[in-house]
Amino acid sequence: MEQLEHVDVLVIGAGLSGVGAAAQVRTHHPSKSVAVLEAREAMGGTWDLFRYPGIRSDSDMFTFGFAWRPWPGDQALADGASILDYIRTVADEYGVAELVRYDHHVMRAEWSSEDQRWTVTYLHGGAEQQLTCGILWGCSGYYDYETGHRPTFPGEETFAGDLVHPQFWPEDLDYTGKKVVVIGSGATAITLVPAMAPDAEHVTMLQRSPSYVLNRPGRDPLAQKLARLPEKVRFPIVRWANILVTVGSYQFFQRFPERAKKLLAQRTTQLLPEHVAVDPHFSPTYDPWDQRLCFVPNADLFKAFRRGDASVVTDTIETFDETGIRLTSGEHLDADVIVTATGLKLKPFGGITVVVDGGEVKPSDTMAYKSLMLSDVPNFVYTIGYTNASWTLKADLVSDFVVRLLGHLDKTGTSSFVARREDGVGERPFMDFQSGYVLRALDELPRQGDRAPWQLKQNYLVDRRTIHRGKLDDGVLEFA
Repeated sequence: MEQLEHVDVLVIGAGLSGVGAAAQVRTHHPSKSVAVLEAREAMGGTWDLFRYPGIRSDSDMFTFGFAWRPWPGDQALADGASILDYIRTVADEYGVAELVRYDHHVMRAEWSSEDQRWTVTYLHGGAEQQLTCGILWGCSGYYDYETGHRPTFPGEETFAGDLVHPQFWPEDLDYTGKKVVVIGSGATAITLVPAMAPDAEHVTMLQRSPSYVLNRPGRDPLAQKLARLPEKVRFPIVRWANILVTVGSYQFFQRFPERAKKLLAQRTTQLLPEHVAVDPHFSPTYDPWDQRLCFVPNADLFKAFRRGDASVVTDTIETFDETGIRLTSGEHLDADVIVTATGLKLKPFGGITVVVDGGEVKPSDTMAYKSLMLSDVPNFVYTIGYTNASWTLKADLVSDFVVRLLGHLDKTGTSSFVARREDGVGERPFMDFQSGYVLRALDELPRQGDRAPWQLKQNYLVDRRTIHRGKLDDGVLEFA
């Protein structure tokens, strides 16, 4: 029987997380063999997949970029093309590009305690193939790349125009001089509206319920002030300023929701034209940060409303018809193009079937250890970023953890590790978050516990202490 190829660390996904993971292992443990399996034909993950107009980060780039590879310049919210270029540049600089194997769709991973390794089955070129690895690291994010969340609307088959989902944006779509309706109120919708408005005849953002929308400068004011300083001095100052503001504002909004609502309403009122009211269009029924806040650079969404290029309607859909959408209120929205920015569909761990010693593991039957491992699943680590801060802040911490873990295995002469669930730990939902894409998938996600190290704090400062500096041999992790 032909012996399978073996690597020390196998990373699944060549997006931001996967590139960062492979770069850190290669930097700190150059003797370890690493491979990156990417299901698609290109590097970049989200930033290569999504091609809709205006796509950009909704987190500041000084924390969205890696801590160990500064984001260049002073741009606060970067466009998708710039982020994709950054990811590919990092991959080239750290020798990750040569590790990526494209068109490798991982289907199944089987752990053997006897062999102390994973056997990973993947689809490549239409055929199933296998390799083995010591550590399996899931960096495929948490949403379905093949399917977005797309509810079926009454009468949509009668609509004569173009019906588009942002996740699958047609390259040949021409909306110049056309009436556009964007259904949604999240980050995608508030990005699309000002990006399409200058070319379209008019863009209407149709929302069933509003989101909190905050303005921030397109370029970071502190980075601009410190522009003359060397990057090694300037970058950590600006980065930590953004971290502290993010953590501090989140804590304030959670502890004083009514004061936060008033503050957000005041800021929004200052930016809106008189004919657009904060209530109902920008007054959500939920508290700030129960769902992710939406940031717009240089007030671009509000400027589109002021120019008259765009408008917002808060209502529910009765039916589509040939020329647009009829609302429950009786109003009709004429449309040549309708964009369904209705959200993401979660797909935990890329939908991989995980088997441990012959028994299939369902994520919902496990508990998350420090939100980077699953209980009773050996030598498996995953990267899922924050919902209330930059994704990469958490990705960097997970990389730090794995780098330390590899060193511990070498030092102690052990080859496997596993988080054993403790008796008496209460269960809670994996994410205490009210966004639709999370609520729709809670039954498929792991659980979190009611105390450390099983509890997810969503706080970078806390995680930096427990993940970046906490003991590895903590009585919960078992090494063999």
